[in-house]
Amino acid sequence: MKLKKGKSIALFILAIAFIVGCGLLATYGVGKEHKGKASHITLGLDLKGGVSVTYHIKDKKFTNEQFNDTIYKLEQRVYIYSTEAEVYKEGEDNITVDIPGQFDAQTILEELGKPGSLMFVTVAEDGYTGDDTYTAKDGTVYKVWVDGSDIDDAQGKAVSDDENRKQSYVVSLTFTKEGAVKFEEATRENLNKQISILYDDQIISSPTVKSVITGGEAVIEGQESMEAANNLASTIRIGSLSLELEEISSKVVSAKLGNDAVKTSLTAGLIGLLIVMLFMICVYRVPGLVASIALTLYTIFELLVLNAFNLTLTLPGIAGIILSIGMAVDANVIIYARIKEELATGKAVDSAILVGFKKATSAIVDGNITTLIAVFVLYALGSGPVKGFAITLGIGIVLSLFTAMIVSRGLVYLFYSMGFKDKKFYGVQKERRVVNFVKRKALFFSISILCIIVSAVIMLVHYSKNEGLFNYSIEFNGGTATTVEFGKAYTIDEFNDQIKPEIAKVIGSNDIQGQKETNSNRFVIKTQLLDDTKRAALKELLVSKYGAVLENENADLEETNISSSVSNKTRRDAVVSVIIATICMLIYIWFRFRNIKFATAAVIALLHDVLIVIGFYAISRISVGTTFIACMLTIVGYSINATIVIFDRIREKLANTSSKNIDLQDVVNRSITDTLTRSIYTSFTTFVTIFVLFLLGVAAIKEFALPIMVGIIAGGYSSVFVTGSLWYIMSKKAYKTKEQ
Repeated sequence: MKLKKGKSIALFILAIAFIVGCGLLATYGVGKEHKGKASHITLGLDLKGGVSVTYHIKDKKFTNEQFNDTIYKLEQRVYIYSTEAEVYKEGEDNITVDIPGQFDAQTILEELGKPGSLMFVTVAEDGYTGDDTYTAKDGTVYKVWVDGSDIDDAQGKAVSDDENRKQSYVVSLTFTKEGAVKFEEATRENLNKQISILYDDQIISSPTVKSVITGGEAVIEGQESMEAANNLASTIRIGSLSLELEEISSKVVSAKLGNDAVKTSLTAGLIGLLIVMLFMICVYRVPGLVASIALTLYTIFELLVLNAFNLTLTLPGIAGIILSIGMAVDANVIIYARIKEELATGKAVDSAILVGFKKATSAIVDGNITTLIAVFVLYALGSGPVKGFAITLGIGIVLSLFTAMIVSRGLVYLFYSMGFKDKKFYGVQKERRVVNFVKRKALFFSISILCIIVSAVIMLVHYSKNEGLFNYSIEFNGGTATTVEFGKAYTIDEFNDQIKPEIAKVIGSNDIQGQKETNSNRFVIKTQLLDDTKRAALKELLVSKYGAVLENENADLEETNISSSVSNKTRRDAVVSVIIATICMLIYIWFRFRNIKFATAAVIALLHDVLIVIGFYAISRISVGTTFIACMLTIVGYSINATIVIFDRIREKLANTSSKNIDLQDVVNRSITDTLTRSIYTSFTTFVTIFVLFLLGVAAIKEFALPIMVGIIAGGYSSVFVTGSLWYIMSKKAYKTKEQ
């Protein structure tokens, strides 16, 4: 703040030039390939589509355990392309793999590898017979030491030789517990001999055993290049499937949310961000302008990071970005509200800025670290959409902390040094009338309990009518894949724009996905399970209006049942990771506030918000799919952050009082009142962003935005009307206090 005015103006111009430069980089990129361009961000199946490959199980007999194990292992294989890839059952003996952002099915098949049988073998001695032998198509008899089911993982790696300063390429193998025992025996029996890797009756590698290998880890040396190491590792991984597969078809997958989803979402996001910026400037004046600049930089950085790390962006990912934008706004609101409070005490502007940032730090840091703890747990234990949400939210939190605590602070000081030293540029907090929230706690608790009970009753009514507790989507409940051959060659875009809306009218649901088979006029249309009436109506629409080809007029459309693409493991991972994340957040709050009652009240409020949103899903019958997981995760992150701000203020007031003979009820009421403006402003700015998305978005986007808006309202309600009173009830015995 001691900078001269001229130097401050120069630094401000330099800062704006930097932001504009970053914006141009995100808009246009660099070089002929336009590296860094925001439009190059990889989009998921729900936003852009991708490629779909269907495999048939060659084994005549197999168990459900083998089938599920194969699906799980395939999921691990395709995650090299994206954590948002989907693997699910189609019919009785087919498995379909959907990979976002990829549209060249042939390249995928080559890179992923052709699933087949994999064995580690040696040529059997003449006359040797046993259960561990295998006769290849050329008549060679092999002794099988290890097969694909014994392999846990295989990865290509580059290894440096410190003595010779040379780099070599190897394949690192990890065996299962049983496989480790088998491989140890194999290496002991074949020391200084070769063990061949037989894949689909072809020898793909014959490494020499140099020592007895124990511990379940081994290395195949002598690979020509990193590409060769990766190819061999990929072949070993795909060959370790429990069942042998063969590829039977490949299709281009349309975006689940339609082609307009990205465009409308970007437009809505821009409008929402502009409204938030305008609001911040009107309320906080110069600091509001600073917040707007910081938010602009945050948005640009978010796009650049997504591009730099080649992350796949899906609807859950967008949810993570929206939540982190809300937290970025929240951080600025907390800071500038504190500055206004300090100005109201008579402090000079420079002192108010310094103290305002200092006092806001604890609430901001605690709120963001609590959410980051959840991010780490969700990323470590989650899969698919859960992991995608965690990645974007984690990046967003780090960037929002940087822009709010570093960029905003620097810009506020620059504006002050440039001559904006009058209090009128920052606003002065008017004296607040303390609202007695605690006195009305019975009413507020009753409203919450009533909403939860009504939701539970409605859920049971639907269940009693065999309608299910929720309206599960194809992703969660499976459905029907209808194969149609049209008389003309429709494109994916034409299907989305022309045919899909008409199908939605006929079947009464927007939960539809189209897949176009490669080099064909055939489409696979995925819907929820249809009754006979809707099935007949769909057939009539496709035949009469769009020229679907049938063998004869009485023939039915080709249909196959499909399982949920959100696997049981993904659902289980989501639930387990949220529970563990909640426990970790509880422990952190307990540690930071040194009071288990704070943590308990926060978790009860979190549970309240989740139950309210779940009840809304049950009442509205909005389809429950991947977006449901994203919505629940968003509410968890939002709820905790809002609650911590109030608790931070209670902690501060208690710290300033040495005696236990205090009016605890007044402390709670004043803390909620002091942070009420922040609660309203943050809820409003986050709500506006989602509301614009709801207004402009396609049908599926609306189904995503509406529950989040309910969650924002529930989170704001619980933070203001529930958490403080809960903590007061649990804590009043520890203080000499009186009821009012």
